[in-house]
Amino acid sequence: MLINPYLSFNGQCESAFLFYAKCLRGNIDAMIKHRDTPIADQAPADWQDKVIHARLSVGNFVLMGGDAPADHYEVPRGFSVTISIADVKEAERLFRDLSLNGQVRMPLQQTFWAQAFGMLVDQFGTPWMINGGETPNG
Repeated sequence: MLINPYLSFNGQCESAFLFYAKCLRGNIDAMIKHRDTPIADQAPADWQDKVIHARLSVGNFVLMGGDAPADHYEVPRGFSVTISIADVKEAERLFRDLSLNGQVRMPLQQTFWAQAFGMLVDQFGTPWMINGGETPNG
């Protein structure tokens, strides 16, 4: 079984996934646009270049997403994409890179469960939590 987040974007999925691939050093396995599907004629002309499905892999981790029409799009809330990594320096890099042009909700700092923990919302509105060097309580 594979459980992974599926993120919705307001027309910025392609930019977001290119950004995530760079930050996470992952591979974009799929970036399917409406114009490239058998149902392209059902999408409005201004949505032909919007992403209907994207898939990014980083090791065993998979992140998926797509652009949602304005009447279906909702600002992400009530969840965070969480990254846990043993290397604190790599956690610092991820936090710095993902927070570029975003909003830091909690700066990276030591907690009782991790040597480094922080929360941010990236420039595309996706909330993230970064855990680095987790302790046995994490």
